[in-house]
Amino acid sequence: MKALVWFKRDLRLTDHAPLAAAAAAEGALAVFIVEPEWLESAEFDPQHAAFAAACLTPLRQALAARGLPLLVRHGSALAVLSQLQQAHGFTHLFSHEETGPGWSYARDIAIQHWARQAGLVWQEWPQTGVVRRLRQRNGWAGRWQQRMNANIVAVPTGFRGLHETAGDDWMPCRSRALPPAGEAGAHEALHSFLHERGHRYRSALSSPLSAEQGCSRLSAHLAFGTLSMRQTHQATEDRIRALKASGEPDQHRFAHQLRGFAGRLRWHCHFMQKLEDEPSIEWRHFSRSCDGLRPGDGTPLDDTSLARLAAWREGRTGFPMVDACMRSLNATGWLNFRMRAMLVSFAAYHLWLHWREPGLHLARQFLDFEPGIHWSQMQMQSGTTGINTLRIYSPRKQALDHDPDGIFQRRWIPELGTDAYPLPIVDERAALAFAKEQLYGLRKSSAVRAEAKAIQAKHGSRKSGLPPSGAAKPRATKRSLAPAETQTKQRDLFE
Repeated sequence: MKALVWFKRDLRLTDHAPLAAAAAAEGALAVFIVEPEWLESAEFDPQHAAFAAACLTPLRQALAARGLPLLVRHGSALAVLSQLQQAHGFTHLFSHEETGPGWSYARDIAIQHWARQAGLVWQEWPQTGVVRRLRQRNGWAGRWQQRMNANIVAVPTGFRGLHETAGDDWMPCRSRALPPAGEAGAHEALHSFLHERGHRYRSALSSPLSAEQGCSRLSAHLAFGTLSMRQTHQATEDRIRALKASGEPDQHRFAHQLRGFAGRLRWHCHFMQKLEDEPSIEWRHFSRSCDGLRPGDGTPLDDTSLARLAAWREGRTGFPMVDACMRSLNATGWLNFRMRAMLVSFAAYHLWLHWREPGLHLARQFLDFEPGIHWSQMQMQSGTTGINTLRIYSPRKQALDHDPDGIFQRRWIPELGTDAYPLPIVDERAALAFAKEQLYGLRKSSAVRAEAKAIQAKHGSRKSGLPPSGAAKPRATKRSLAPAETQTKQRDLFE
């Protein structure tokens, strides 16, 4: 058996089943492909390539020390894999499953067809809680738990590597400063969170001031696979047990904080499962009754919507908390989840924008862009899932609650309080009255309610196995649908 390990968003040594399988081969290679479909995709930003390249450097060195060359090749995946197969005659292609955007979904279909035609064995392993070809959600949480509790795959001690020139070093341009990359950076962030920074997690995660240090900051590492979900889960559970065993009240309180984080690891995979089950939600509504509801849904944006979108993207809407958050995100590539949700809510309800164009801008800004979470959240925060309570964030209230002294707002809006800062782009009261009238009016329809039941059956969470975050459950209102999914907090998946 000759094997090729195809690295995608799994840039690590530990808990890597494809590498472990390749260690048993009589000859092996590994490859990371810089695909034009990725570089040219609407959600791509140079920071994504820069972070991937920074993760690849230590990975290549570690694999080389164990006898396995890691090649970096530029081109379509089909062309690169075909060329390597012709050159080396590998019989097995090993990789992890990927729940990605539409271009990667189409690519995998093409690779699967090519492998069958070429008589190759393409074996994929899961690396999250996402279940491929899932028939129904019942029992999903138990399967997640079983998968996350399984033994971590050990790092192979050595490979019988095939000779091949490793290829050019890949040094893409950086668009902004990056956090520490690679497995070392991931484990440093995990350790500091579980042993130091996470002691106020539940209270720290909502404010952009405290969340910068109080959140785990693991989201980019999970998105690029420098740390597996199983490693994160097991390290968190081990730490919780150790804290509880100490008998100290402070340590018990620390364990309580980490329990909130542990629950959000499950929600992380829950939302990714939605894209796996229905790839079209990247482009179209969960609830098809929302089709045509907002400008830009199947038609070009009008001049008013284009102006609103530009002001929102640039942080000049005249709503200080919104603008400060957008400017911070554009500069750093990260923002805590509550403020992300506020940005989407503002675009959807205050500005009445369809979620696709705002979603593409945010995808480019988020270093931790995870397609399954991203598009599910864009729709949930925009009120188009059909099964979630409408979440309309007041920028004024968010500022009072999470930046009462205006420290964050002044940091990112130096012209605040001067004539250089714009007036509000919309009248908030009128804009929200219009949005509520449209969406709540739509939900009164019996056809819409019937559609919501079907969406809940396919995508909704189930009560068993998904621990709540510890926050109070939202109350259903007479005007809202309140299926099972709205009964458990779904916040802070990026933290």
